[in-house]
Amino acid sequence: MFRKKKRNLYLNPKKKIITPKVLHEIFSWLIVTAISIFLATVFVIALGMQVTNIGDSMSPSLESGQVVLVDRLKYKILRPSAGDIIAFLPNGNSNSHYYVKRVVATPGDKLQIIDGYLYVNGEKTEDTDEIYDKMEDAGIAVNEIKLGSGEYFVLGDNRNSSEDSRSANIGIVKSNMIVGKVWFKLGSSDFSGGFVLE
Repeated sequence: MFRKKKRNLYLNPKKKIITPKVLHEIFSWLIVTAISIFLATVFVIALGMQVTNIGDSMSPSLESGQVVLVDRLKYKILRPSAGDIIAFLPNGNSNSHYYVKRVVATPGDKLQIIDGYLYVNGEKTEDTDEIYDKMEDAGIAVNEIKLGSGEYFVLGDNRNSSEDSRSANIGIVKSNMIVGKVWFKLGSSDFSGGFVLE
């Protein structure tokens, strides 16, 4: 006669123990996530500000209504250069829309518009004839202007349809009015995609 032995099954579930290794991994992921969020925020704040170009003053470089990205960080380190396209608030007026124009003269430069052409430091700008129309109105640049520290003279690329530094109500742009450098233009109704503006 065989005796049936009762088998007592004891469930001994393993206790979940948080080891230092697990804690280290959790904190590593948290730190990586926090750094990623921080860098993404800095990138958006520095490079991702969007400004809409209003009017055709920058044609053909930019169309009316075209959205551009503005790098707000660059000019905290470097100064704008001639040829840069900048976004600024005229006279620092925060109630105004952003203006988008090209820098044509920088601090220390002397400039004047003579017979419809821009002269900087006594020399006619090289690309005036090839790219830009002869200016019909010299505005305040009819007389020679010497730019002081932190002062910039800006023009629209469509020179005869632009309100820019020639106009007394905009005038010379000071560094504290400049929001940043326009570096990328987004797609418009007939142009998808974007490219970096040099």
